[in-house]
Amino acid sequence: MSRYAHPAGSRHAEILPEDNPPLPPEDLNALDPRVWPATARREGGALVVGGVGVRELAATYETPLFVMDEEDFRARARDYAMAFAGSDVYYAGKALLTKAVARWVIEEGLKLDVCSGGELAVALAAGVPADRIGMHGNNKSERELHRAVEAGVGRIIIDSLDEIERLERIAAGLDRTPKVLIRVTTGVEAHTHEFVATAHDDQKFGFALSTGAAAEAVRRVLAAPHLDLVGLHSHIGSQIFDTSGFEVAARRVTRFLTGIHTDLGITLAELDLGGGLGIAYTSDDDPLDPKTIADGLTSIVRRECEEAGLPVPRLAVEPGRAIAGPPGITVYEVGTVKDVEGIRTYVSVDGGMSDNIRTALYGAEYTGRLVSRESDAGPMLSRLVGKHCESGDIIVHDLYLPADLRPGDLVAVAATGAYCLSMASNYNHLPRPAMVAVRDGAARVIVRRETEEDLLRLDVG
Repeated sequence: MSRYAHPAGSRHAEILPEDNPPLPPEDLNALDPRVWPATARREGGALVVGGVGVRELAATYETPLFVMDEEDFRARARDYAMAFAGSDVYYAGKALLTKAVARWVIEEGLKLDVCSGGELAVALAAGVPADRIGMHGNNKSERELHRAVEAGVGRIIIDSLDEIERLERIAAGLDRTPKVLIRVTTGVEAHTHEFVATAHDDQKFGFALSTGAAAEAVRRVLAAPHLDLVGLHSHIGSQIFDTSGFEVAARRVTRFLTGIHTDLGITLAELDLGGGLGIAYTSDDDPLDPKTIADGLTSIVRRECEEAGLPVPRLAVEPGRAIAGPPGITVYEVGTVKDVEGIRTYVSVDGGMSDNIRTALYGAEYTGRLVSRESDAGPMLSRLVGKHCESGDIIVHDLYLPADLRPGDLVAVAATGAYCLSMASNYNHLPRPAMVAVRDGAARVIVRRETEEDLLRLDVG
């Protein structure tokens, strides 16, 4: 038999967990406040967010539809600003970035982190002051760096030796001296998916502390007359619930700061500990609140610096998912309900991996509900799937929905505000969904739905 091909059988790829099948929730209509937007509730059986019903939203703006609870987003931004008072909070734009979102971030007192020329363009178009922007990227192009320096971006996070030479040359040509941080990898194993763990040595980001690469980067930046080294940056991964990884990373980076001070006589004033804090995608998740995170990180850095006789650097953090994720939901219309006898029911909706690739990419878990009405029907073990020509086009692997679910019903998936719109694609030539912001009983489009004309406009052949 081939090493790669085998008979599939009725339970191919562990379709149904054999030992521990998931248990249905006690109430199929309940909305866990840890998972759903802060203003989410049911009125007349249907879901309402920001004072606007999803049936009205679907009828007006069509589905699939990204819905963002603006007040919840703003409140989470304020919570981080308050928890990290005296520090810099950069909203990680890669999670979700639109002109409206960029303005919310600035209005609530945060700064903005971008990681490409396109994200920088959105920020500048939204009127974000350039000195409140930090720019990441492991392979920033000449054009991206030139625009960042020319615009006066507040911080550029250096990620390679090539970039040091490139940025020095561009800064010299523009007669500017941008403030830079060096991204270091601390060798900390974040307990998360391999693809979103970013602090181990064998990966593309940053300079390893263990190999001496970080020390060499410091020396080269200090030798560059048009670069102003103001601090260090560390990021250990994404969707992290355990603070022990942050504690180890903060300790190692702080000790590196001490070494720089001892060996080179330089005291760096800033330390950015990145983001990656987890959120509740399901009721089983237990994320930390911003104040707990802030108290833990600041106490670690303060203690290490005091022991080394160093002044405590100004801290920065980069929450993205933690601000944008919970306020967002995706509303779908059910198209087909297909029972696979003895296994489960497949519920197909009008979106899929083109608007949420995370389940296929990371094995992400989500929670969903029937939201156009309430139901007293019994629980039906379901797999919520999309309409793409891929068997891996799965949105929620194991989901209990009411047994009377039917085509035309609306199903919403919670906590999709981060990394869904930003990673959306046109696979199978599906136009990307619109995003509407809801607040105080009103809805407004902040990203319009793509059309077939949009798709064809770029096809010039």
